[in-house]
Amino acid sequence: MTKKALVTGGAGFMGAHVVNALLRQGNTDVVALDDLSGGFRENLNSNATFVDGSILDVSLINQLCEQHQFDHIYHLAAYAAEGLSHFIKRFNYQNNLIGSVNLINAAINYNVKRFVFTSSIAVYGENQLPMHEGLQPMPEDSYGIAKYAVEQELAVSKRLFGLDYTIFRPHNVYGELQNISDKYRNVIGIFMNNIMQEEPLLIFGDGEQTRAFTHIADVAPHIARVVDIPEASGEVFNVGSDEHVTVNELADLVMTAMGKEVRVINVRAREEVKHAYCSHEKFQSVFGTTSQVTLPDGLGKMAAWAKSVGARASSPFTDIEIRKNLPDGWK
Repeated sequence: MTKKALVTGGAGFMGAHVVNALLRQGNTDVVALDDLSGGFRENLNSNATFVDGSILDVSLINQLCEQHQFDHIYHLAAYAAEGLSHFIKRFNYQNNLIGSVNLINAAINYNVKRFVFTSSIAVYGENQLPMHEGLQPMPEDSYGIAKYAVEQELAVSKRLFGLDYTIFRPHNVYGELQNISDKYRNVIGIFMNNIMQEEPLLIFGDGEQTRAFTHIADVAPHIARVVDIPEASGEVFNVGSDEHVTVNELADLVMTAMGKEVRVINVRAREEVKHAYCSHEKFQSVFGTTSQVTLPDGLGKMAAWAKSVGARASSPFTDIEIRKNLPDGWK
């Protein structure tokens, strides 16, 4: 029997890859919902049904659920700018929390079999390393707070209404189809876009922050197939690479992948977690695999794609709500 799935953010980076993975698996009809605020029409798979709309549109969400009677909802729509979220609190909570609640309500009311949610390791905040799912989340930015609130809503909804769910906490995912024109998030995309325009790379602080960067090929297929894994019901999983590097090291690796060097400029440090990388033992015990794409190989794949699409103009976020202490380069 053919399954029916709704993928929010289906024209965005991660969403488009999850749509592709679902269609490759077969036996699933996919509706991709996206307002194209951060996604692109060219990312859309022609075998999916595209709906141009927002997760803030309650009537639209209910209409789609009524019409299609989805078996599964994959919720990937988000504005994932951790650092900027301090300065756009209202926008952050509307798009990352209220929109998610709209989907949870619909999932309960229309008997969705499983709700798959992409959260973030931002929920951990400055925490024990490597971060693991047993830690008490302590988010330090508005984005992480919103994501953790959705996680809690899902847990409550399962207990009260029987809504099954799986939560993924990916981290620093990069790769082809990423929005390289957004200067507030996705550092690899920012670096590649700057290099193609022969502009300097801005690094906040001393550049010794550590992160583990994960190619999308090591994330999207697992998100797509999780609904067929009973052991993932009601569980939270870190998903991503075990290999962490400093931002300084990353800058060198990106320039190598792009085959071009540009200046590196250090600007005032912003308020952010200094070191963030995770344990993936729980993920490996259920999914039986770990990351396969090395950082140099993944950067090579993304660099080839970035060069093929070319540099994209970066537009400033026009609705900053708080300007006090706004980081250099974002003003």
